[in-house]
Amino acid sequence: MDPAAGWLADRLGAGFSDAGLLELALTHRSHGSANNERLEYLGDAVLSFAVAELLFRRFPAASEGELSRYRASLVSGDSLAAIAAGLGLGEHLRLGEGVLKSGGQRRATILADALEAVFGALYLDQGLDAARTAAVRLFGDAVAALPEAAALKDPKTRLQEWLQGRGLARPTYTVLDVSGEPHAQHFRVRCDVAELGLAAEAEGSSRRRAEQEAAQGILDQQAVKSSR
Repeated sequence: MDPAAGWLADRLGAGFSDAGLLELALTHRSHGSANNERLEYLGDAVLSFAVAELLFRRFPAASEGELSRYRASLVSGDSLAAIAAGLGLGEHLRLGEGVLKSGGQRRATILADALEAVFGALYLDQGLDAARTAAVRLFGDAVAALPEAAALKDPKTRLQEWLQGRGLARPTYTVLDVSGEPHAQHFRVRCDVAELGLAAEAEGSSRRRAEQEAAQGILDQQAVKSSR
């Protein structure tokens, strides 16, 4: 068995019969035109479904909104990157020389995207049951440790509610830069809360992700100010 396939089969509880699919899932676009972007697209949907089903069965009394917040927290970019890092996924990625030298094997967006691509490849190779098995293995402990759903509101929502509760205006979000190819853009966003004199910049593989990170930056700043 291919070393990468054996390593992943051990951690996911499901093997690959088509080693080429796994190789493609682990190939970043910086490595060449044959890369994992299409598998990432498919894996995003497969992983979202597998986690949604896991949550649906685990929390029979949860509302649609609560289930959505749970799922969003589990399949967020940061969460997926942490899981991928824990698996050692970065050590098996095929990266272009420049990206590799800049530490791309540890970059959160690359790790998260690669994990989604692995789920896409797993679905194509072994079917939905294998994806379910992998999701239970990777997310089971996190699901069991989930807090109350209300604590899982995304940073933009939490920031807006915090400001509204104090009679302050909504934050403003400004796109500072968009780079990359049309199918793989990278965004840099600034969040401003003028009345408090707070601002934060963040980056992400989508505008939404960058805005969420910037909002979290504001919340972190406010928390520091409040603790003084």
